[in-house]
Amino acid sequence: MSTIRILHAADLHLDSPFEGLPAGKAAARRKEQRALLTALAELAGAEQVDLVLLSGDLLDSANTYFETGDELVRALQSIAAPVFIAPGNHDYYTAKSPYARLKLPDNVHIFRENRIHYVSLPGLGVRVYGAAFTEDRSGPLLHGFRAERREGVLNVLCMHGEVGVRGSAYNPISEEDLAQSGMDYVALGHIHKASGLQKAGGVWYSWPGCPEGRGFDETGEKTVSIVELSEVDCTLRTAVISTHRYEVMKVDVTGTDPLLAIHTRLPDDTVRDVYRIILTGETENTPDLRRLYANLSEMFFELQLRDETRLRHSVWEGAGTDTLRGLFLARLKARYDAAGDEGDRIRIEQAARWGLAAMDNAEEVVQHEDP
Repeated sequence: MSTIRILHAADLHLDSPFEGLPAGKAAARRKEQRALLTALAELAGAEQVDLVLLSGDLLDSANTYFETGDELVRALQSIAAPVFIAPGNHDYYTAKSPYARLKLPDNVHIFRENRIHYVSLPGLGVRVYGAAFTEDRSGPLLHGFRAERREGVLNVLCMHGEVGVRGSAYNPISEEDLAQSGMDYVALGHIHKASGLQKAGGVWYSWPGCPEGRGFDETGEKTVSIVELSEVDCTLRTAVISTHRYEVMKVDVTGTDPLLAIHTRLPDDTVRDVYRIILTGETENTPDLRRLYANLSEMFFELQLRDETRLRHSVWEGAGTDTLRGLFLARLKARYDAAGDEGDRIRIEQAARWGLAAMDNAEEVVQHEDP
Protein backbone atom coordinates (compact mmCIF):
# COMPACT_ATOMS: atom_id res chain seq x y z
CA MET A 1 0.00 0.00 0.00
CA SER A 2 1.26 3.49 -0.81
CA THR A 3 1.97 6.23 1.68
CA ILE A 4 -0.67 8.88 2.37
CA ARG A 5 0.17 12.47 3.18
CA ILE A 6 -1.79 14.24 5.93
CA LEU A 7 -1.97 17.91 6.88
CA HIS A 8 -2.61 17.96 10.63
CA ALA A 9 -3.50 21.22 12.41
CA ALA A 10 -5.35 22.21 15.56
CA ASP A 11 -6.02 25.02 18.00
CA LEU A 12 -6.31 27.97 15.62
CA HIS A 13 -8.69 29.65 18.12
CA LEU A 14 -10.14 31.92 15.46
CA ASP A 15 -11.72 35.14 16.81
CA SER A 16 -9.67 35.17 19.98
CA PRO A 17 -10.22 38.43 21.90
CA PHE A 18 -6.50 39.34 22.14
CA GLU A 19 -7.21 41.25 25.33
CA GLY A 20 -3.50 41.97 25.84
CA LEU A 21 -3.38 44.24 22.77
CA PRO A 22 -4.91 47.66 22.10
CA ALA A 23 -8.36 47.40 20.48
CA GLY A 24 -7.16 48.33 16.98
CA LYS A 25 -4.32 45.85 17.01
CA ALA A 26 -6.58 43.16 18.48
CA ALA A 27 -8.97 43.62 15.54
CA ALA A 28 -6.02 43.44 13.15
CA ARG A 29 -4.85 40.21 14.80
CA ARG A 30 -8.28 38.61 14.39
CA LYS A 31 -8.24 39.54 10.71
CA GLU A 32 -4.79 38.04 10.36
CA GLN A 33 -5.98 34.90 12.12
CA ARG A 34 -8.51 34.40 9.35
CA ALA A 35 -5.61 34.54 6.92
CA LEU A 36 -4.31 31.37 8.59
CA LEU A 37 -7.19 29.56 6.88
CA THR A 38 -6.01 30.70 3.46
CA ALA A 39 -2.43 29.75 4.34
CA LEU A 40 -3.63 26.34 5.50
CA ALA A 41 -5.52 25.75 2.24
CA GLU A 42 -2.54 26.89 0.16
CA LEU A 43 -0.24 24.56 2.10
CA ALA A 44 -2.61 21.64 1.49
CA GLY A 45 -2.40 22.34 -2.22
CA ALA A 46 1.34 22.89 -2.31
CA GLU A 47 1.98 19.67 -0.39
CA GLN A 48 -0.64 17.75 -2.41
CA VAL A 49 -1.98 16.19 0.76
CA ASP A 50 -4.46 13.33 0.64
CA LEU A 51 -6.19 14.24 3.89
CA VAL A 52 -6.61 17.24 6.21
CA LEU A 53 -7.24 16.60 9.91
CA LEU A 54 -8.28 19.52 12.15
CA SER A 55 -8.24 18.30 15.72
CA GLY A 56 -10.40 20.80 17.56
CA ASP A 57 -10.51 24.39 18.80
CA LEU A 58 -10.50 25.70 15.27
CA LEU A 59 -12.74 28.41 16.74
CA ASP A 60 -12.18 30.12 20.07
CA SER A 61 -15.87 30.10 21.00
CA ALA A 62 -19.39 29.92 19.60
CA ASN A 63 -19.34 33.72 19.14
CA THR A 64 -17.74 33.89 15.73
CA TYR A 65 -17.80 36.88 13.43
CA PHE A 66 -19.61 36.61 10.09
CA GLU A 67 -16.32 37.22 8.27
CA THR A 68 -14.74 34.26 10.03
CA GLY A 69 -17.47 31.85 9.01
CA ASP A 70 -17.36 33.13 5.46
CA GLU A 71 -13.57 32.75 5.27
CA LEU A 72 -13.74 29.28 6.83
CA VAL A 73 -16.18 28.05 4.18
CA ARG A 74 -14.17 29.63 1.36
CA ALA A 75 -10.85 28.20 2.53
CA LEU A 76 -12.15 24.68 3.13
CA GLN A 77 -13.89 24.69 -0.24
CA SER A 78 -10.58 25.43 -1.94
CA ILE A 79 -8.94 22.30 -0.50
CA ALA A 80 -9.01 19.37 -2.92
CA ALA A 81 -8.56 16.73 -0.20
CA PRO A 82 -11.15 15.46 2.28
CA VAL A 83 -11.18 17.55 5.48
CA PHE A 84 -12.18 16.20 8.90
CA ILE A 85 -12.96 18.41 11.88
CA ALA A 86 -13.18 17.08 15.44
CA PRO A 87 -14.63 19.89 17.60
CA GLY A 88 -12.87 20.53 20.90
CA ASN A 89 -13.68 22.17 24.22
CA HIS A 90 -13.75 25.72 22.78
CA ASP A 91 -15.67 24.97 19.58
CA TYR A 92 -17.76 22.03 20.83
CA TYR A 93 -20.56 20.84 18.58
CA THR A 94 -24.21 21.61 19.32
CA ALA A 95 -27.25 22.29 17.15
CA LYS A 96 -26.57 26.02 17.72
CA SER A 97 -22.82 26.01 17.13
CA PRO A 98 -21.27 27.80 14.14
CA TYR A 99 -20.54 24.42 12.54
CA ALA A 100 -24.25 23.64 12.49
CA ARG A 101 -25.13 27.03 10.99
CA LEU A 102 -22.50 27.19 8.26
CA LYS A 103 -23.03 25.64 4.84
CA LEU A 104 -19.79 23.72 4.65
CA PRO A 105 -18.57 22.20 1.37
CA ASP A 106 -19.04 18.53 0.55
CA ASN A 107 -15.38 17.67 1.11
CA VAL A 108 -15.70 18.53 4.82
CA HIS A 109 -16.88 16.11 7.48
CA ILE A 110 -17.52 17.27 11.04
CA PHE A 111 -17.74 14.72 13.80
CA ARG A 112 -20.90 15.58 15.75
CA GLU A 113 -21.11 12.92 18.45
CA ASN A 114 -19.24 12.38 21.71
CA ARG A 115 -18.29 8.86 20.72
CA ILE A 116 -15.70 7.47 18.35
CA HIS A 117 -16.96 6.39 14.94
CA TYR A 118 -15.46 6.35 11.45
CA VAL A 119 -15.86 7.45 7.86
CA SER A 120 -14.47 5.13 5.21
CA LEU A 121 -12.40 6.52 2.33
CA PRO A 122 -11.93 3.43 0.12
CA GLY A 123 -10.19 5.40 -2.61
CA LEU A 124 -7.40 6.22 -0.15
CA GLY A 125 -7.53 2.94 1.73
CA VAL A 126 -8.22 4.83 4.97
CA ARG A 127 -10.79 4.83 7.74
CA VAL A 128 -10.91 8.17 9.51
CA TYR A 129 -12.15 7.81 13.07
CA GLY A 130 -13.17 10.76 15.19
CA ALA A 131 -15.36 12.20 17.92
CA ALA A 132 -16.57 15.61 19.03
CA PHE A 133 -16.80 17.48 22.26
CA THR A 134 -20.49 18.28 22.64
CA GLU A 135 -19.92 20.52 25.66
CA ASP A 136 -16.87 22.27 27.06
CA ARG A 137 -15.51 19.09 28.60
CA SER A 138 -15.47 15.40 27.82
CA GLY A 139 -14.87 12.15 29.62
CA PRO A 140 -12.37 9.60 28.26
CA LEU A 141 -13.37 8.53 24.75
CA LEU A 142 -10.53 6.20 23.79
CA HIS A 143 -10.46 4.12 26.97
CA GLY A 144 -11.56 0.57 26.14
CA PHE A 145 -11.93 1.37 22.44
CA ARG A 146 -10.25 -0.75 19.78
CA ALA A 147 -10.75 -0.28 16.04
CA GLU A 148 -11.10 -3.19 13.66
CA ARG A 149 -7.95 -3.92 11.69
CA ARG A 150 -8.34 -4.65 7.99
CA GLU A 151 -5.55 -5.57 5.62
CA GLY A 152 -4.67 -2.75 3.26
CA VAL A 153 -6.62 -0.15 5.28
CA LEU A 154 -5.03 2.50 7.47
CA ASN A 155 -6.84 3.56 10.64
CA VAL A 156 -6.49 7.25 11.50
CA LEU A 157 -8.09 8.99 14.48
CA CYS A 158 -8.81 12.75 14.64
CA MET A 159 -9.74 13.93 18.13
CA HIS A 160 -9.27 16.65 20.74
CA GLY A 161 -7.85 15.39 24.01
CA GLU A 162 -5.13 15.43 26.63
CA VAL A 163 -2.51 12.70 26.88
CA GLY A 164 -1.07 11.59 30.18
CA VAL A 165 -3.26 13.69 32.50
CA ARG A 166 -5.42 11.32 34.48
CA GLY A 167 -8.67 12.92 35.53
CA SER A 168 -8.46 15.68 32.92
CA ALA A 169 -11.79 17.25 32.02
CA TYR A 170 -10.71 17.27 28.37
CA ASN A 171 -10.91 13.68 27.15
CA PRO A 172 -8.02 12.15 29.14
CA ILE A 173 -5.97 9.70 27.07
CA SER A 174 -3.35 7.28 28.36
CA GLU A 175 -0.49 5.76 26.42
CA GLU A 176 -2.11 2.37 27.12
CA ASP A 177 -5.31 3.61 25.46
CA LEU A 178 -3.31 4.72 22.44
CA ALA A 179 -1.30 1.51 22.19
CA GLN A 180 -4.46 -0.63 22.26
CA SER A 181 -6.56 1.60 19.98
CA GLY A 182 -5.92 -0.27 16.72
CA MET A 183 -4.91 3.00 15.05
CA ASP A 184 -2.00 3.71 12.77
CA TYR A 185 -1.91 7.43 13.52
CA VAL A 186 -3.77 9.53 16.10
CA ALA A 187 -4.07 13.25 15.28
CA LEU A 188 -4.68 15.15 18.50
CA GLY A 189 -5.30 18.74 19.55
CA HIS A 190 -5.64 20.73 22.79
CA ILE A 191 -2.04 21.31 23.92
CA HIS A 192 -0.58 24.44 22.33
CA LYS A 193 3.06 23.32 22.34
CA ALA A 194 3.83 20.80 19.61
CA SER A 195 4.65 17.27 20.76
CA GLY A 196 6.65 16.07 17.79
CA LEU A 197 6.02 12.55 16.57
CA GLN A 198 5.37 10.10 19.42
CA LYS A 199 4.72 6.37 19.57
CA ALA A 200 2.74 4.22 22.02
CA GLY A 201 3.17 0.54 21.27
CA GLY A 202 2.76 0.37 17.51
CA VAL A 203 0.61 3.52 17.28
CA TRP A 204 2.01 6.85 16.10
CA TYR A 205 0.50 10.01 17.53
CA SER A 206 1.12 13.74 17.86
CA TRP A 207 -0.42 17.12 18.45
CA PRO A 208 0.83 20.04 16.33
CA GLY A 209 0.34 22.80 18.87
CA CYS A 210 -1.23 26.09 17.84
CA PRO A 211 -0.18 27.44 14.41
CA GLU A 212 0.27 30.96 15.78
CA GLY A 213 0.80 32.24 19.31
CA ARG A 214 -1.77 34.50 20.94
CA GLY A 215 0.12 35.56 24.06
CA PHE A 216 3.36 35.32 25.98
CA ASP A 217 2.49 31.81 27.14
CA GLU A 218 2.80 30.74 23.48
CA THR A 219 6.21 32.02 22.47
CA GLY A 220 8.47 31.01 19.62
CA GLU A 221 7.86 29.52 16.20
CA LYS A 222 4.47 27.80 15.85
CA THR A 223 3.69 25.25 13.16
CA VAL A 224 1.33 22.74 11.58
CA SER A 225 2.34 19.19 10.69
CA ILE A 226 2.78 17.27 7.45
CA VAL A 227 2.54 13.57 8.25
CA GLU A 228 3.42 10.77 5.83
CA LEU A 229 1.90 7.48 6.90
CA SER A 230 2.09 3.92 5.64
CA GLU A 231 1.46 0.54 7.21
CA VAL A 232 5.13 0.25 8.16
CA ASP A 233 6.29 3.80 8.92
CA CYS A 234 5.35 7.35 9.81
CA THR A 235 7.25 10.61 9.45
CA LEU A 236 6.40 14.15 10.51
CA ARG A 237 7.76 17.51 9.42
CA THR A 238 6.56 20.95 10.35
CA ALA A 239 5.44 23.92 8.27
CA VAL A 240 5.07 27.57 9.29
CA ILE A 241 1.92 29.47 8.29
CA SER A 242 1.95 32.12 11.01
CA THR A 243 2.21 35.88 10.62
CA HIS A 244 3.43 36.85 14.09
CA ARG A 245 5.52 35.37 16.86
CA TYR A 246 5.43 36.19 20.56
CA GLU A 247 8.81 36.41 22.23
CA VAL A 248 10.07 37.19 25.72
CA MET A 249 13.64 38.50 25.95
CA LYS A 250 15.53 39.28 29.14
CA VAL A 251 18.31 41.84 28.81
CA ASP A 252 20.93 42.43 31.50
CA VAL A 253 21.66 46.16 31.51
CA THR A 254 24.27 46.14 34.29
CA GLY A 255 26.99 48.67 33.49
CA THR A 256 25.65 49.63 30.07
CA ASP A 257 23.03 51.79 28.37
CA PRO A 258 19.73 49.84 28.24
CA LEU A 259 19.03 50.88 24.63
CA LEU A 260 22.43 49.65 23.49
CA ALA A 261 22.03 46.42 25.44
CA ILE A 262 18.65 45.75 23.80
CA HIS A 263 19.94 46.47 20.28
CA THR A 264 22.85 44.11 20.89
CA ARG A 265 20.50 41.24 21.75
CA LEU A 266 17.75 41.76 19.17
CA PRO A 267 17.51 39.55 16.06
CA ASP A 268 17.56 41.30 12.67
CA ASP A 269 13.86 41.16 11.78
CA THR A 270 11.29 41.67 14.53
CA VAL A 271 8.83 44.00 12.80
CA ARG A 272 6.08 41.34 12.63
CA ASP A 273 6.59 40.09 16.18
CA VAL A 274 5.11 40.86 19.59
CA TYR A 275 7.91 41.27 22.12
CA ARG A 276 8.13 41.57 25.86
CA ILE A 277 11.55 42.90 26.83
CA ILE A 278 12.45 42.51 30.50
CA LEU A 279 15.33 44.62 31.82
CA THR A 280 17.42 42.91 34.50
CA GLY A 281 20.64 43.57 36.36
CA GLU A 282 21.78 46.41 38.62
CA THR A 283 21.50 50.09 37.74
CA GLU A 284 22.37 53.38 39.35
CA ASN A 285 19.15 54.97 38.11
CA THR A 286 15.75 53.75 37.06
CA PRO A 287 15.72 52.97 33.29
CA ASP A 288 13.70 55.48 31.29
CA LEU A 289 11.00 53.25 29.83
CA ARG A 290 9.36 56.08 27.94
CA ARG A 291 12.61 56.84 26.09
CA LEU A 292 13.17 53.15 25.35
CA TYR A 293 9.65 52.70 24.00
CA ALA A 294 9.95 55.77 21.77
CA ASN A 295 13.19 54.43 20.29
CA LEU A 296 12.14 50.80 19.90
CA SER A 297 8.39 50.53 19.31
CA GLU A 298 8.52 50.82 15.51
CA MET A 299 10.72 47.73 15.37
CA PHE A 300 7.81 45.50 16.51
CA PHE A 301 4.16 44.83 15.83
CA GLU A 302 3.72 45.45 19.56
CA LEU A 303 6.22 46.02 22.35
CA GLN A 304 5.93 45.66 26.09
CA LEU A 305 8.70 46.78 28.42
CA ARG A 306 9.23 45.59 31.96
CA ASP A 307 11.76 46.87 34.45
CA GLU A 308 13.06 44.18 36.78
CA THR A 309 16.41 45.85 37.43
CA ARG A 310 17.66 46.35 40.94
CA LEU A 311 19.17 49.54 42.23
CA ARG A 312 22.78 49.28 43.30
CA HIS A 313 23.37 49.35 47.05
CA SER A 314 24.57 52.95 46.63
CA VAL A 315 20.89 53.83 46.69
CA TRP A 316 21.23 53.87 50.47
CA GLU A 317 24.06 56.44 50.48
CA GLY A 318 21.76 59.28 51.45
CA ALA A 319 20.12 57.35 54.26
CA GLY A 320 20.14 59.18 57.58
CA THR A 321 20.69 62.69 56.27
CA ASP A 322 18.38 65.32 57.71
CA THR A 323 16.19 65.49 54.60
CA LEU A 324 12.95 63.87 53.53
CA ARG A 325 14.94 61.64 51.16
CA GLY A 326 17.39 60.70 53.93
CA LEU A 327 14.67 59.86 56.44
CA PHE A 328 12.77 57.84 53.83
CA LEU A 329 15.87 55.85 52.87
CA ALA A 330 16.93 55.31 56.48
CA ARG A 331 13.61 53.78 57.33
CA LEU A 332 13.69 51.45 54.35
CA LYS A 333 17.35 50.56 54.87
CA ALA A 334 16.60 49.43 58.42
CA ARG A 335 13.94 47.12 57.04
CA TYR A 336 16.31 45.98 54.26
CA ASP A 337 19.07 45.09 56.75
CA ALA A 338 16.60 43.18 58.92
CA ALA A 339 14.96 41.34 56.01
CA GLY A 340 14.86 37.61 56.41
CA ASP A 341 15.26 36.57 52.77
CA GLU A 342 16.23 37.80 49.34
CA GLY A 343 12.61 38.17 48.24
CA ASP A 344 11.95 40.67 51.03
CA ARG A 345 15.10 42.62 50.14
CA ILE A 346 14.04 42.80 46.49
CA ARG A 347 10.62 44.16 47.47
CA ILE A 348 12.18 46.76 49.79
CA GLU A 349 14.56 47.90 47.03
CA GLN A 350 11.58 48.22 44.70
CA ALA A 351 9.82 50.36 47.30
CA ALA A 352 12.91 52.57 47.41
CA ARG A 353 12.86 52.81 43.63
CA TRP A 354 9.22 53.90 43.54
CA GLY A 355 9.69 56.37 46.37
CA LEU A 356 12.75 58.02 44.84
CA ALA A 357 11.07 58.17 41.43
CA ALA A 358 8.09 59.92 43.02
CA MET A 359 10.37 62.45 44.73
CA ASP A 360 12.19 63.14 41.45
CA ASN A 361 8.97 63.26 39.42
CA ALA A 362 10.36 60.39 37.30
CA GLU A 363 8.42 57.61 35.62
CA GLU A 364 8.55 54.21 37.27
CA VAL A 365 5.29 52.56 36.18
CA VAL A 366 5.43 50.19 33.20
CA GLN A 367 2.85 51.45 30.73
CA HIS A 368 2.85 48.52 28.30
CA GLU A 369 1.81 45.68 30.59
CA ASP A 370 0.06 42.48 29.56
CA PRO A 371 -3.24 41.65 31.28
